[in-house]
Amino acid sequence: MTFRIPLSSPDITQAEIDAVTAVLRTPHLSMGPELAAFEAALALYHGVPHAVAVSSGTAGLHLALLTLGIGEGDEVIVPSFAFIAVAGAVHQASATPVFAEIDPTTLNLDPAAVERAVTPRTRAILAVHTFGVPAEMDALRAIASRHDLFVIEDASEAIGAEFGDPPEARRAGSFGDLAVFGFYPNKQLTTGEGGAVLARDSAHAARLRSLRNQGRSPQPCSDWLDNAEPGYNYRLSEIACALGRVQLSRIEEMLAQRRAAAERYDALLRAIPVPGLELPPLTVVRRVISWFVYVVRLPERLDRDWIQAAMARRGIATGRYFAPIHLQPAWRAHPSAAVARLPVTESIALRTLALPFFNRIAARQQEEVADALREAIRSEM
Repeated sequence: MTFRIPLSSPDITQAEIDAVTAVLRTPHLSMGPELAAFEAALALYHGVPHAVAVSSGTAGLHLALLTLGIGEGDEVIVPSFAFIAVAGAVHQASATPVFAEIDPTTLNLDPAAVERAVTPRTRAILAVHTFGVPAEMDALRAIASRHDLFVIEDASEAIGAEFGDPPEARRAGSFGDLAVFGFYPNKQLTTGEGGAVLARDSAHAARLRSLRNQGRSPQPCSDWLDNAEPGYNYRLSEIACALGRVQLSRIEEMLAQRRAAAERYDALLRAIPVPGLELPPLTVVRRVISWFVYVVRLPERLDRDWIQAAMARRGIATGRYFAPIHLQPAWRAHPSAAVARLPVTESIALRTLALPFFNRIAARQQEEVADALREAIRSEM
């Protein structure tokens, strides 16, 4: 279905078009200078030594787990309120995802629940910065330190977000042993398809680069066909890297546009309040939010599908973020899902609704969305 007001829309300017076109005039369409430039810019922006661009955020999660030696018999603590790739990547690595409860405010892993989920088989905590709100990294890192665990950040929704007290606050992606980003077209920064893994350890970075390129030997003098281990084709093209490099140069402008859009929604929906409708907080203590989506919580006992259908009839797209992973058909028969007891996750997930949200959404579009949402809720109540 085509919507007059889409759920998301990439922000591509002439600068991105020129950069992509320039690549097509060179002989380098893969593993060339744009890859090196994009990786260097990502590492610099996040204050880490290494960035390794890959074909998707999901590929990045997979390689992060393999790079840390996580595999069969190991457990990785993950949220169920997240994109399904966090569990899928653990499964791909032959490890077991263990679903832990979320905090009802930030929608990130609840550190107390993570502590309870640790067993002798636990090897890592996979912390998702949900909707661009940083997870409680101090507490999660402390748990990891006590139990000798790795920390992997899934910062796919959180480029530019910050955690901590100024001036010591740091960007999401700079806290874990490894951190993963995704650059799908609905993200704040896009490369079309693509992602990246940030690393602080040079050995981790070397293995990531080898694994993304069929396990090719990291030695600079090795032949193209010299492979050190089985690997994958998780490379990111020069075209995608050129697009990402220019997007990253505009990141502060784009994040500011999204903050402004979130503030407009907040003002519109608070001006004529609807009983039971909960809006996302504009600020969360010790955090700078990178606005990925604008997700409201509908009043309890409301039929979300009916609300979505009513909005769709007016040409307005909405989304369900997120269906709990442990309840999805692909996972609900899995032993980890069967033992999961996540009342906060399940209660909140039934009520969440993502509204149209992107860099250049117009104020008049947001006014129409707010009016349509209020009318739909009131007619259903």
